[in-house]
Amino acid sequence: MRAMLVVNPKATATTARARDVLAHALASETTLEVVQTKARGHAVELGQQAASDGFDLVVALGGDGTVNEVVNGLLTDGVRPDLPTFAVVPGGSTNVFARALGLPDSALEATGDLLEALAAGRRRTIGLGQADERWFTFCAGFGLDAEVVRRVEHKRADGKKPTPQLFVREGFAQFVTGPDRKDLPLTLTRPGAEPERLGLALICNTAPWTYLGKRPVLPCPEASFDTGLDVFGLRTLGTVRTLLYLRQILSRRPRLRGKQLLPLHDVDSFTLSSERPLPFQVDGDDLGERMSIDFRAVPRALRVLV
Repeated sequence: MRAMLVVNPKATATTARARDVLAHALASETTLEVVQTKARGHAVELGQQAASDGFDLVVALGGDGTVNEVVNGLLTDGVRPDLPTFAVVPGGSTNVFARALGLPDSALEATGDLLEALAAGRRRTIGLGQADERWFTFCAGFGLDAEVVRRVEHKRADGKKPTPQLFVREGFAQFVTGPDRKDLPLTLTRPGAEPERLGLALICNTAPWTYLGKRPVLPCPEASFDTGLDVFGLRTLGTVRTLLYLRQILSRRPRLRGKQLLPLHDVDSFTLSSERPLPFQVDGDDLGERMSIDFRAVPRALRVLV
């Protein structure tokens, strides 16, 4: 068996220890190549290399951004039965994809679980989402939430840590000062339905959408790797109503309801468009601005070690 371990070098001491344990264990069972990412986009290249060179297993040790890049590299030429099995060890600040697969948030504990899964041959095939040409594992956004992601990335560039408190502060600031609360910027169109004007649209491939510390954020509580895409859409962004919906999605057992809510479950495809360029994000990664994005669900896209 040939395996590649893709490591984000921005590791904590615990994550570095997990890297050493994982590398030692994999080297005893496989022909192992360990590669550290050098810059943004490098993990995409490594995923492409692993797919084209016939690797059997690719493990990403890093956060959701590293995971997303490796997945996009693996799937550069689309879904294929001969793609490597994918595994992840959480090494970021939130680790939504790893948690959604049922892995512990601790890198060392997750390493132990993955080694057991490898020995037992435990694998699962999951569905993913596509936003135009970009694959995403758990979420995508266009407009307000993507602007918050952009604000947080700017703060991180200035040396701030991506804590839950930082996301909350930047989200509140964008909501209060943003230009789109009265002029709804988005139009959602899908086959067999009338177009919907929206102020906010969160796209989910699994639940939760993200975490605030240990608390899950669940705008699409029925979303699953085994179904199509889910959408949490708001037709208005009034302060009181938006806070009520925020309270709902932060509940441990959310019951989403309200006239201004557009909840979609298990959707195959749809388009979000705007009359002006808006920020766009997948899996918490700012991808610039777009005026229109086609979303689609791709079932059984990736085989993962769990």
